[in-house]
Amino acid sequence: MTGMLAWFLSLVLFPPEGREMSERLAPPGFVGNYWGPEATEAREEGKLPPIPMTTHMARWDRWGRQVLRDGDIVFRMGDARLLHGYFPMSRFLANCSNSPFSHTGIVAIEKDGPVVYDTTRPAVARQPFCVWVLDNVGCIGVKRLKTEYRRAIPQVVSYCRRVYQEQVPFDYELGLDDSALYCIEMTQKAYQAAGIELCKPIRLGDIERTAEFPACMFGLRLASQYTLENPLDFDKLVFFPGNDRHGIWSARQLMTVVAPTYSPGYPELSTGSMPEPQVSPEPNQARPKKVSNPRPESQPSEEAQGRRGA
Repeated sequence: MTGMLAWFLSLVLFPPEGREMSERLAPPGFVGNYWGPEATEAREEGKLPPIPMTTHMARWDRWGRQVLRDGDIVFRMGDARLLHGYFPMSRFLANCSNSPFSHTGIVAIEKDGPVVYDTTRPAVARQPFCVWVLDNVGCIGVKRLKTEYRRAIPQVVSYCRRVYQEQVPFDYELGLDDSALYCIEMTQKAYQAAGIELCKPIRLGDIERTAEFPACMFGLRLASQYTLENPLDFDKLVFFPGNDRHGIWSARQLMTVVAPTYSPGYPELSTGSMPEPQVSPEPNQARPKKVSNPRPESQPSEEAQGRRGA
């Protein structure tokens, strides 16, 4: 009894952090999307502080420059939470879908190195890869279009940049329309815009391990009735990161660059080891000599990509 009381008091006195690590980089009092176009422009103009580059982040920055290329899909285990931090939503959805991942984003190689287009609580975001990976508390993985599909990459990245500029809001209702987007939905639709269907949506009630979490599933449905205009139900069609059998990870058009590897980017969980890619760096990915002030990496034209994919 005493132990249970101590546990309860610890939850009350020391509640879990409800924000992910990348959200904590925003200065106190900031309102809006800290990873949206307005804040990004403000940082470039010196109106907001620059993004700090820790030793830990620099190691991931080097890794990203060596391994990632335009159009890559990056997977991670996020730590998004509900109910003031008490309910680990990301881990719950990953466990229900029998996946090592809860989250996806799309890479673009831009003037400052690899960035990831993703969705955050406010809207679509653009984060340096070394920031995006801070929110990983478990496995990381990378998929890439097979050679014969790579002509689609410019269209995929163009879609990401468009919804980023439009600041399409986060899709809390997990709908399939284009009025709002959640991360996996954005990944799916970016490739659909280029004529590639990575996977089919799955009924929420049909995901692989739903039966093992009945209380959480019914609790999620009940809570949505009080918080969403269109509550969730088990017939809702949703996209998942998935595994080798379903979801985006299983897409036949993709090749594995980095297999699911436990390598948290979250600093307090870091193992110090970096994931080993299964493929050699692409020819256009020059290995940088240093992290600071890197030179922009030249990108092949769409025609050149098509010749390699022929």
